[in-house]
Amino acid sequence: MGATPIVVSTGLVVATHGRHLWIEDESHCRVRCHSKGKRNEAVVGDRIDWQATGTEGRVERVHPRRSLFFRQDEIRTKSFAANIDQVLILLAAQPEFSEEQLSRALIAAEAAGVPAWIALNKRDLRVDFARSLARLEPYARMGYSVLELGLRDPEDAGWPTLRTVVDGKATLVLGPSGVGKSTLVNALVPDAGAQTGEISTALNSGKHTTTSTQWYWLNADRQSAIIDSPGFQEFGLYHVQAQDLTRLMPDIRELAPNCRFYNCTHLQEPGCAVTDSLERPASGGIGASRYRIYKSLYDMLSRSRY
Repeated sequence: MGATPIVVSTGLVVATHGRHLWIEDESHCRVRCHSKGKRNEAVVGDRIDWQATGTEGRVERVHPRRSLFFRQDEIRTKSFAANIDQVLILLAAQPEFSEEQLSRALIAAEAAGVPAWIALNKRDLRVDFARSLARLEPYARMGYSVLELGLRDPEDAGWPTLRTVVDGKATLVLGPSGVGKSTLVNALVPDAGAQTGEISTALNSGKHTTTSTQWYWLNADRQSAIIDSPGFQEFGLYHVQAQDLTRLMPDIRELAPNCRFYNCTHLQEPGCAVTDSLERPASGGIGASRYRIYKSLYDMLSRSRY
């Protein structure tokens, strides 16, 4: 008798944990798989080739990616998801958001070539919400769309807009803990809790440990997806070159062509359009807080290369 032919199938990675991952196969069933080598190179959103090994599977190959969103600190790289169409950065009126963390996430999106949206939740906290919305005005002037939400209210006026934004897209939801990501996911994906429990149990031998990132389909035709990610306190940008910050920060990118020197660092050169604009942020200049973030990042990324 001849040898049993090896069957290699294609699948979508929907969750990962260490060397183990869950994939969705071509018939929309979910299968636990493990990586072929010592390290798991696949991330949520990857298309892979896999081979069945009993009741589980083994990853054979990761397909080329059209996008990869990640952060990198001095020690390691943390990939959020691959093959996404956009990033939704979810903030809230409380807890107060860090403008530097927001800027870092937006820079990472620009570096990855992935469009980004900003959403502000907890509209019911009126005073804090108004204050937070004012802090986001410079980002709206840069061209980022800012969605106003009250996710705990099913009748909130922001829901139709949010559903339009995610329709037909694979959207990575990013943000610190406590901003309402679980509320958003559970509202858009009614069986999200069941999916999370099933995958967490299988990947962690019965321990309900949160997986790093998870993919949820929003509709039966599998044209829209939300990728939920855990909250973070730090967002490393060590994969970005200091000299690239100019093109990755829209407000500086717009002013830079007017600098006297083509290679201006916007730190101390004469005739710098960026520093000259600091006194007039409302009329197209850069605000003091954004410039402090730029200088801090430029200094950090310059030192990280040596």
